[in-house]
Amino acid sequence: MTSKGKRTSLAALAGQKVDDVPGRSDPLLLTLPLAKLVPTRFNPRRNFGTDDDLRTFGLVLKKRQLQPAVVVSRSAYLKLWPDEAESVGNTPYVIANGERRFRASKAVGLETLNVVHNEAVAASRADFLDAVLSENNDREDLDPIERALGIETMVKELGGADKVADHYGKSKGWVSQQRALLKLAPDLQDLVSAGEMPIRVARSIAKLPSPDEQRAEWDAEQTRRAEPKAPRPHTQAPSTSEAAPQRQAPTQAADPVPSPRAEPREVSRSAGPPEPGPRFTAVNHSEETPSLSPPQEPSESPEADPMESPRFTAVNQEAVSQAEGPPSLWGDWKTLAEEIITRMEPDDIRQLTVRLLAFNTDRTEAAGATAGISD
Repeated sequence: MTSKGKRTSLAALAGQKVDDVPGRSDPLLLTLPLAKLVPTRFNPRRNFGTDDDLRTFGLVLKKRQLQPAVVVSRSAYLKLWPDEAESVGNTPYVIANGERRFRASKAVGLETLNVVHNEAVAASRADFLDAVLSENNDREDLDPIERALGIETMVKELGGADKVADHYGKSKGWVSQQRALLKLAPDLQDLVSAGEMPIRVARSIAKLPSPDEQRAEWDAEQTRRAEPKAPRPHTQAPSTSEAAPQRQAPTQAADPVPSPRAEPREVSRSAGPPEPGPRFTAVNHSEETPSLSPPQEPSESPEADPMESPRFTAVNQEAVSQAEGPPSLWGDWKTLAEEIITRMEPDDIRQLTVRLLAFNTDRTEAAGATAGISD
């Protein structure tokens, strides 16, 4: 018994008997001999690494053990599973998680292991099994098959998939999805554990009733994966040099209605040097470019000049003509679009679209430059 006020190291507590303290739930850090520890049979982990892996890990533990194992007392464990008395024997502590640290310590001849004794872990079967799964799962130490085994154990020990779903706040479908991998043939389960079979494929194959059918489907899947994939058709974008003339050349509209932004240019075949500017348009592709005279004004005399009337745009859709009469074609972009679609050839529509996009881009850039100067 220690004197009052004297500090007692945690290491000095190693080996203290705790089974005689009913209801102990406060975690206690101990350094216990390996002979006083036994792993639980419910640990789903199967792959602890090779002997060399365990020895390498054990050498790390010799220098410093950063994470203690978690244990419960033998009596608390047997209250949950009385039938486990034979597997536990007289060992006073059962490892809930940390079995790999226990094995690695044995591999290099260590005599003790740092543990946290926490009886709250054994409050119920669900709490204990969750403690077994949680650390490995959170640290991604379990492969998909081991995780499925852990869920399967919980289903059996808790009495149904619905109870496991409630415990984790999941649906029964989630529980079924986890357990489905256990329907695979053992050799196919090994492929999943090794990461050689994708989970999506494994779940699909697991639906087949017999191991032979599953193996045949996996062989077929490997054959499909080995087949060369047909190249996807590739459409090469037009080069800059090809696209440039389309961005620079003005496009004449097919409709005889005059443009509201500029007067049409008169093009003639008179003698002398040609006027600057392109002769080819989206409408006229011939080398013989006919003279284009200014189109006549619309017959509806009351119609106001489109240049002086409020314009209909995507932003301004409430403008109205100042004069009486039907709306101008240029004041209704939807009607104009329908006219273009009806009257123009598809190739001409495409080129007109390119030109309009180029115009919009140039205008946006010019507006941005003007705003920058004003700032």
